[in-house]
Amino acid sequence: MIENEQAELIFMTLEEKLEKTANVLKEEFATIRAGRANPHILDKVQVEAYGSMMPINQVGNVSAADARCLVISPWDKSVLKSIEKAILSSNIGINPTNDGNVIRLVFPELTEERRKELVKQVKRMGEDAKIAARNNRREAMEGIKKLKTAKEISEDEAANCEQDVEKSVGKCVEEIDKTVAAKEKELLTV
Repeated sequence: MIENEQAELIFMTLEEKLEKTANVLKEEFATIRAGRANPHILDKVQVEAYGSMMPINQVGNVSAADARCLVISPWDKSVLKSIEKAILSSNIGINPTNDGNVIRLVFPELTEERRKELVKQVKRMGEDAKIAARNNRREAMEGIKKLKTAKEISEDEAANCEQDVEKSVGKCVEEIDKTVAAKEKELLTV
């Protein structure tokens, strides 16, 4: 348990940053197309409707009709063209089909080559997340070192704080590895 308030603050800041790093990675993975219909692939797509830019899920209902087809049912049919245009310009790699009532996105089967490319991309994103976690560790260690140099915490307290930081970063890196492995498995499952 950390006794010093400043050391506690450094540790809490580290915990928040590590959690955010892991969550951002999971959000990024949600937008990677794995050959299955996943409504999260549209999370970053913005539609021009009613004079402003809005996320797709605020202009209509996005649902998975089956494992390979998403259906977007707009609440107002006048935004169908805007939704279609937004999807085309978003570079998600799927052409929408508009039947006048709903927009369908049919996900093609991924080729083996594309799956391997996506796995490389996932691993690279995982490595970037680990680098971010290590940078957070470095910042926390520097903060602890400053407290030790300023004689605000003892050598023993500093050593304990450093151990706590290492444990937290280790847990975060482990979680990142599990997330990467799970996404990799999902991508390689045909």
